[in-house]
Amino acid sequence: MDLGKYGMSAGELKSVVNAVGLDNLIDQKHPDAALLNYLAYDADKLDKLLDNPKLLKTPIVRNGKQATVGYCPEVWQTWS
Repeated sequence: MDLGKYGMSAGELKSVVNAVGLDNLIDQKHPDAALLNYLAYDADKLDKLLDNPKLLKTPIVRNGKQATVGYCPEVWQTWS
């Protein structure tokens, strides 16, 4: 699925945040990523990520309640 085009649902995003942490989801290389640092509340950051999925680091790979952000084949191999 193309996150830049379709984004994620709020439930999916919360599930990934629970697995990897909010800060790990943000693509720090994106020009607008620094703006998220000025938001005081995590809920506001989540809203911004839902509005602009291009701020998400990819790939985001889920396996039930587990998830990774970025290229992590060594982790994926341990999943059953």
